[in-house]
Amino acid sequence: MQGILYEEPSVWQFFFVTCLLGGWAAWMTGKACAQTWRSFLQLFAYMLGLGIAVRFIHHALFGGTMFSLQYYVVDTIVLMILGFIGYQYTRTNQMVTQYNWLYERASLLSWKPKG
Repeated sequence: MQGILYEEPSVWQFFFVTCLLGGWAAWMTGKACAQTWRSFLQLFAYMLGLGIAVRFIHHALFGGTMFSLQYYVVDTIVLMILGFIGYQYTRTNQMVTQYNWLYERASLLSWKPKG
């Protein structure tokens, strides 16, 4: 998988920077967008910027390629998945707690009308 998903000599560097550090930032960005009732489109734009920040961390800490479209796309897709899950999780909690007379939890990431 090295060379396809990540360029570092160890997969642990990819997991640390992209999944742990970047994933936490993506989750918190998704949570913030949901709490302020922003749209998926705005979250998408934020994730594009966060992908650039994660590429910079790879470059600055581990000597990775800063301007690599392939690795930027991989990092950004991972961030978008985690950011959109954080968004949907927070939005579900909002809907079932603030509008508990209208909605009930259908799953961890969705709600349904009561009745």
